[in-house]
Amino acid sequence: MKIAFSKAAAPSGVALIVPAFEDGDPTDAHAALNAATSGALAKAIKAAKFSGKKGQALELVGLHGAESTRIVMVGAGKRADLTAIEAENVGGAGIAPILRTQEKAAAFLLGGFSTDKVRAGETAARIAFGARLRSYRFDKYRTKLEKDQKPALEKLSIVTPAADAKTKFADLDKIADGVFLTRDLVSEPPNVLYPASFATRCRALEALGVKVTVLGAKEMQKLGMGMLLGVGQGSARESKLVAMEWMGGKKGEAPVAFVGKGVCFDTGGISLKPGPGMEDMKWDMGGAGAVAGAMAALAGRKAKANVVGVIGLVENMPDGAAQRPSDIVKSMSGQTVEILNTDAEGRLVLGDAIWWTQEKYKPKTVIDLATLTGAIVIALAHEYAGIFSQDDKLVAQIEDAAKSSGDPVWRMPLAKAHYDNIKSDVADMKNIGPREGGSSSAAAFIGRFVKDGQSWAHIDIAGMAWNAKDKPTCPKGGAGYGVRLLDQFIRANYE
Repeated sequence: MKIAFSKAAAPSGVALIVPAFEDGDPTDAHAALNAATSGALAKAIKAAKFSGKKGQALELVGLHGAESTRIVMVGAGKRADLTAIEAENVGGAGIAPILRTQEKAAAFLLGGFSTDKVRAGETAARIAFGARLRSYRFDKYRTKLEKDQKPALEKLSIVTPAADAKTKFADLDKIADGVFLTRDLVSEPPNVLYPASFATRCRALEALGVKVTVLGAKEMQKLGMGMLLGVGQGSARESKLVAMEWMGGKKGEAPVAFVGKGVCFDTGGISLKPGPGMEDMKWDMGGAGAVAGAMAALAGRKAKANVVGVIGLVENMPDGAAQRPSDIVKSMSGQTVEILNTDAEGRLVLGDAIWWTQEKYKPKTVIDLATLTGAIVIALAHEYAGIFSQDDKLVAQIEDAAKSSGDPVWRMPLAKAHYDNIKSDVADMKNIGPREGGSSSAAAFIGRFVKDGQSWAHIDIAGMAWNAKDKPTCPKGGAGYGVRLLDQFIRANYE
């Protein structure tokens, strides 16, 4: 779908999308369209009891006097409540009905749709961004789609008097590219996306100026990554570690590091998961997918910051060579770990990846993302990712980025008691603690591989990587969570 901005009237014969506030007078665009239809639009709105409530959509077809055969009115809620994120939701909610039709062109009419808090250019750019995010499809393996099931929309016009809308949208468009990359990675089946093929996808970022380094099993063995390699030793596919460097800031300045869990498929290993729902474990690499997407977004918009993305890529399979409960492995840090449950594998991958990242890059701060625990879903449902850190300043920065980006987080506890929960009788630590506070114990395990004085936060995205139903700016499926959060974190604090 191509998005264009225009100050002129909407092209004739295209589907029209008109946002409306719940309170106050109709926008200029709304009033003009009503006049063009000799009041028929207002009558149809009244008959349908459309009030402009947030998320409400009214689709009108064949309205008398309208040049367009299809008009979508989309509710924006109260004018005072409009934010940049809500404008994105308006864009997604407005385009959704059009995407279900065979319309090839559509236009948002935005004359007068803005507030003192969110000016016209920003509003238009955010609406375009939301519409683009909502337009995502993952149909590459569907060979029997009927014609009316295939996406038809080719062009979306954003009709706005704001001269700066196109410029403001340029960066957002690159962020959308990163979100789409993450959604693609999360959606791929595990026979297509595995450590080596994931690494190849990351290599494609070199076209954006990202330096990509891939370590194989032999290199990691020499480095002593016994935890990461232990997770993958039951798989026929070789484990990989991928580092992506974007050095857009001051030369020689220490980078910010993002580290992602990339378990391309998780059976649970010898501690085998139940069969029902195991198919969802294709997206247990959601943290790594978010890091790759964030690097694509940062490089795409030429961020003026030094950032590295490191992802540990493995498959957790129950082969005869797989590690077993009660095995003891040695990490790159030299610490030993008693494996009590092979399904607590992501923290093992992250521990070695984070230690290597600190040794290699000496980063200013480290943020890791992982679909780590089911416990975080019990605590926060599918509404928030859990953030764990003892660095209050870093937590505040991430929380601010979450509010601005639309990727929500909620701070969870991480205290000495959680570190005590993973003490082992036979090794330096064990890879699971008690069931109670499982997400915090998992975070504490990762924290054992963070060096003294290193700024660090862990974000558990287990409830956020996949959407079970459509959302305003994301269809059902891979959510692309984390890309916008990390991009905004860099934008606000390092550019």
